[in-house]
Amino acid sequence: MQTALPLWFEITSIVVLCVVLAADLTLAVKRPHVPKPLEAALFVGGYALLAVVFAGILFWMGDGEHAGQFLAGWLTEYSLSIDNLFVFVVIMTRFAVPVRFQQEALFAGIIIALILRAVFIVIGAQLIENFSWIFYLFGAFLLYTAYTQAFGHHDDEGQKDNWLTRFARKHLKVSDRFNEGKLRVTVDGKRFFTPMLLVILALGTTDLLFALDSIPAIFGITQSPFIVFAANVFALMGLRQLYFLLGHLLQRLQYLKYGIAAILVFIGVKLVLHALHENQVPFINGGEPVSWAPEIGTWASLGFIAAAMVVATMASLTKMWIDRRAGRLLAEQETRQENAISEADAGGERPH
Repeated sequence: MQTALPLWFEITSIVVLCVVLAADLTLAVKRPHVPKPLEAALFVGGYALLAVVFAGILFWMGDGEHAGQFLAGWLTEYSLSIDNLFVFVVIMTRFAVPVRFQQEALFAGIIIALILRAVFIVIGAQLIENFSWIFYLFGAFLLYTAYTQAFGHHDDEGQKDNWLTRFARKHLKVSDRFNEGKLRVTVDGKRFFTPMLLVILALGTTDLLFALDSIPAIFGITQSPFIVFAANVFALMGLRQLYFLLGHLLQRLQYLKYGIAAILVFIGVKLVLHALHENQVPFINGGEPVSWAPEIGTWASLGFIAAAMVVATMASLTKMWIDRRAGRLLAEQETRQENAISEADAGGERPH
């Protein structure tokens, strides 16, 4: 049986997690620099280890169900955050944001993401508490999102201005230079916004769209607002360093979108089955109602989510290795042909 977590533990955990996240983001402002691969890897690995330790604390304070729900929720949110990073790369490239200012933009994007997800968690928890049929809508939405993730024009995301960015371009005075990452500058006595404002607006509206996907997904794993929020905070930890660690490698992970789509399908089906399970069917001849639909356990969910991400990542890396090897072989073949032609020219004849 699942044991309720103490209220003091939940409040203390949320405060500590927010302080850790705030300290990480403060580094982006106090020490603006591009993290080297080793530094970024240490931060990402450290935050991942911290998530595993937190799961162990949940196991000790509550039970294995709490720990399993957190790990499954964290992996789901983390995978969706990695997908979010892909769009961040596109936005940064499209606006030509200098590398030294990208940390500030990511800082603002992560803060907006945290606020939006907190709002959606509160709304989602209230909907679930008052309307049991909302799981049908969540499930259907995730199935649709999975389809667009796998077969939609994912590469086009972030390539064009959305309505908010277009509104800002039309109604605000925006300069052409970033001016050391500031939001506003004075040019010839006139006040202008810098392109950094447009970047932040683009990142913020992207976070809004991803929050619409991620919150229903994690509520398919757990209905505990505390675990949902904790998983989201851990997913945002180290996201800034992960951006610089992976960089444009994200664009080469060709099968990542299919792994994320598989996770969304799995959770969507899980939500629908959960809704059918809750809507019990009474016996024909009277008696107690029965729940006929099966429920997917937390540990089965954790296993599927982890397997989907591992398979998608390994398949993408294998495809990269095959393409790179094929490119080297083609280059070697072209070099041999050029050498043969040069030798034939030197000898007064050309190869047939």
